Amino acid sequence: MLWNPELKAMNVTTHRLTPHARWLSRPAAVTAALLTAMVLAACSSAPKKAEAPAAPEPANNEVQTLTGSAPRANRTPMDPAFVCMSDRLQQQRAKVFSVAVGDVKDYTGKYSQTEGNAITQGGSLMIYSALGKLGNSVRLHERFDTRIAELELAYADRRQLGDGQVHNIEAGKPPVPWVPYFGGTILRSDYYIVGGITEVNYNISSGGAEVSISNIGGKRRTYTMNVGVDLRIVDSRSLVVVKTVSLQKQIVGEEVGAGIFRFFGTELLDLNIGAKRQEPLQLAVRTAIEQGVLELVGAITGEDAQACISGRPVVAPVAATPAPAAAPAPAKPDAKTAPAAKTADKPKDDKATPAPAVIAPVAAAVVAATPARPATAPAAAAPSPAPINAGAASAAAQGLQKTQVMFEINSPSMTGAGNGNMNALVQAAEQSQDVEVELLVREGENLPPAQRLQLYQARVRMLSDALVARGVTGSRLSLMWLADPQQPLTRGQSGLQSFARLVIKGKPATDKQDPRAADKRTTN
Repeated sequence: MLWNPELKAMNVTTHRLTPHARWLSRPAAVTAALLTAMVLAACSSAPKKAEAPAAPEPANNEVQTLTGSAPRANRTPMDPAFVCMSDRLQQQRAKVFSVAVGDVKDYTGKYSQTEGNAITQGGSLMIYSALGKLGNSVRLHERFDTRIAELELAYADRRQLGDGQVHNIEAGKPPVPWVPYFGGTILRSDYYIVGGITEVNYNISSGGAEVSISNIGGKRRTYTMNVGVDLRIVDSRSLVVVKTVSLQKQIVGEEVGAGIFRFFGTELLDLNIGAKRQEPLQLAVRTAIEQGVLELVGAITGEDAQACISGRPVVAPVAATPAPAAAPAPAKPDAKTAPAAKTADKPKDDKATPAPAVIAPVAAAVVAATPARPATAPAAAAPSPAPINAGAASAAAQGLQKTQVMFEINSPSMTGAGNGNMNALVQAAEQSQDVEVELLVREGENLPPAQRLQLYQARVRMLSDALVARGVTGSRLSLMWLADPQQPLTRGQSGLQSFARLVIKGKPATDKQDPRAADKRTTN
């Protein structure tokens, strides 16, 4: 661009170059020309962006259309965290969970007559896009805008919806052109996410500096605001709120500039150069929502979302190391000739030969229960707990009666149904056959591992104390299995999860004799 004497004023948007005087002569003109050349050189040396696709040639009497860059994927700072979480979920090989999204509104109330809503109204759409970044680890269900589906279901109900083919509905009757609908095609969701954008605070902090000497100087200013979001994930069947998150993100803007306002003789030079920039407000909202989605997903899958968000190295789950091939077992020594050798080899025989599990008393087992995993091999000699959903099979295989006791969510108290089963449980314990009690809780608990372990132990103690209060001796109670609080519980039928198994040993035959006969023997 050349300086044209005919231009009385010139406005450059980027550099705000505004001479307010007529064409300057001599030193002022030279100075202005040098400054203008420096500005234009800086603009020409700036790195060029990717070339946009060429605009179509304008027709006659049309103005050439100005085009910017080509469309691209909407990347955010949280993209690496989503890649990390997706990889961890695939390594975990967990069950694909189904999620829907409700209405995520703008609750800030910020509205301008000239610019409309200050905050995006598309919070729900941002959550759908965020969940889509997890790939095949999540199944999305449409619940936000179902108008088209509901309209077509109404058409199908009125026998107005067709697919261009004929369908045989009943044998012996002519085919019909409408699509038959028998129900059950809409899949249910496991969880849904709702919430809102709840905060937008302007001018949390601002500051800057401006220096001028003889009307020549520069300035710099900074500006800070923030936005906040509140999200929650809810169980679709029980409507239990599984996890809530509240996040805020600060937005920083800055402005720099320099200027000169000087008279050169009778000529005036007024030159201002500056720039300002700010993180996009809606991008900050999207980033906060995406982090909230990661934390909610981590809560229902048991994965550590913060490890992916903070960029900490993620340690892949260590596969179980196969046990080394056992050496050929030596010949079993005779019990009469080598009792000591038999006693010394007993641990190895227990590992090689199936034997009944040694069940510790409840009190000792509860105290000894710990989420830490043993690092040494001897722990392999202890019998592994049966799969959580295989309790009935294991009880049947061992000839045990089985019953279940329900507990309240996030509480050591039993539910009303659990308390009602206590009398039947005590009656079953009066038999000579052992009884296996499975401790259940409805899914929806979200506690740290340490608190989860304490809650498991408190529930076991609560049940054992209730049985002892009803006449069952403590020596007959044994803790068979306690869930590892570091691992998520496996989901069973009707949304129930098993976290412990207790065994009540059958009552000895001598204890079930008539008390009068015992008194008679005592008298004799």
